[in-house]
Amino acid sequence: MVFALIALVLGFFIPHWARRFAKFMPASPAASVLYLFYPRKKLKNPSACEKFVVLRRKYRWRGVLYALAACGLVDLALWQSGSQHMGWYLAFILLSLLLAEVDCRYKVLPDVITFPLLILGFGFAVSTHVLMPEESFFGALVGYFLPLAASLPFALKKPDALGGGDVKFLAVIGAWCGVSDLLYVIILSCVLFLIYALISKNKFGAYGPALAAAAIVMLLF
Repeated sequence: MVFALIALVLGFFIPHWARRFAKFMPASPAASVLYLFYPRKKLKNPSACEKFVVLRRKYRWRGVLYALAACGLVDLALWQSGSQHMGWYLAFILLSLLLAEVDCRYKVLPDVITFPLLILGFGFAVSTHVLMPEESFFGALVGYFLPLAASLPFALKKPDALGGGDVKFLAVIGAWCGVSDLLYVIILSCVLFLIYALISKNKFGAYGPALAAAAIVMLLF
């Protein structure tokens, strides 16, 4: 119950924390949350205030959706694995959802999130023994170098087909899941992205949300 409540509260603020990665992170996380509820004093122009109110309403609804998603995923994790390692799963779920939101809105997977999540993955392996530390380390290496090798044939025609952030996120997933589950994550994420591309008719959308969804599925189930 406690973990689900934490996920519900923190999940609500995911869109607002993601906002700080727009325009080179203009605001601190605390300021981003503060501006959600209290418009800046310099917004004296009626049209600017009106735009702010619309944006605030939009972010609130996105926050509700992320809160429900985070809470539901934590409940599934509790049902599947119990509360023994729930702190680790909670961190992975929330940070993966944050990466998905940032990539979806700004087409970037920031190092300031992926690197700590990578370190947490190694800590997860060492502390819980759900997978061995060497499996975590080898999974991170494969997650980093496998997509680089796979994208080499397409580098000349489409050099930005697979972004550097996607490669780092795959290394993170490898550290959390190991090599065997990493391969399933890659397959599942490709299927999810293909479904998204067919529905939206956009072949160049953000790949991070598909990776995050596939990784959460593999880690929990």
